[in-house]
Amino acid sequence: MSKPSRRASRAAQRNVGRPQPPAGSAATTRPAADAATGGRTLDPTSGRPPGSRAGRRDRPVRGYARRSFLERYRGRILTAVGVVALLLVGGFVFMGATAKTYTCLTIWNPTPTASPAAGASPQLGYVEPDMGNSHNISQPQSYAYCPPASGTHINQPGLGPVTPRLYGPDDFAQPPGWIHNLEHGALILLYKCPGAACDDAGQSQLRTFFNTFPNSPVCNFPKGQLSPVIARFDDMTSPFAAIVWDRVLPLDAFDADKIVAFYNEWAERTNPEKLCTPPSPSPGPSGSGAASGSPAASGSPAASGSPAAGSAAPSGSGQASASPS
Repeated sequence: MSKPSRRASRAAQRNVGRPQPPAGSAATTRPAADAATGGRTLDPTSGRPPGSRAGRRDRPVRGYARRSFLERYRGRILTAVGVVALLLVGGFVFMGATAKTYTCLTIWNPTPTASPAAGASPQLGYVEPDMGNSHNISQPQSYAYCPPASGTHINQPGLGPVTPRLYGPDDFAQPPGWIHNLEHGALILLYKCPGAACDDAGQSQLRTFFNTFPNSPVCNFPKGQLSPVIARFDDMTSPFAAIVWDRVLPLDAFDADKIVAFYNEWAERTNPEKLCTPPSPSPGPSGSGAASGSPAASGSPAASGSPAAGSAAPSGSGQASASPS
């Protein structure tokens, strides 16, 4: 039985026993379809009995396009992309600021020479073969020996010569910069990490050394003008190394007195670019004009304690003729 027929049957059962309208009245002339609605008149607009509520399925559905994943999470995605970009840029900047700007072909380890003859004056340090002094801004710069006491270096404000000071274990100070200080007669003091100089006590000791550093032996430059540069350098065999141009003093332990003696003996005498008039030579014991502190021949490692035959003390300090650049 169809749904209209069932509705008509239920309506007929409800009308059993009820008075029937007179023949010809409007009630008897309703279409058969009205009987299927239980005798109720349908609204001509909606097709439903007056006052009835629209069913769930009859409610109009509002049409809208579902937003895409990108539209719903655009703000979060843009924020995440920005954070990642900042991290990448920061990483590249950090790597560029801390990456090595040099390479070493050989970690230099000079062989000690014989003890000096009786009565001879010792010469501190070892002669390291000269590697030139040309200006070069390319990276990395290559050195035949490390730690280098000569070689190519940067000639650019802020990069070379570097500011004389104590550079901590995490600071950036590398050979292409401080070799330019050596070229003008400076002292470079290097320390290796891990080691005694890398903790708070060691850094405090190095800071005191910087603060009490003497004027230069020839040009009389005060500390902080060119010397000393105190920096970390791990590519060497000894825990410490004091360096002037072409000469290295390796040290197993920090020794301020020996470093200053090395500086006074060799600084501003072996470097290729002089910044002041050198002292007048004093005659040696045999009447020769050999000046005190003349360096040993390059390539022949004169060890600490080797004799300085016929050397004499300089007659005085020269006058500064130029500022370092």
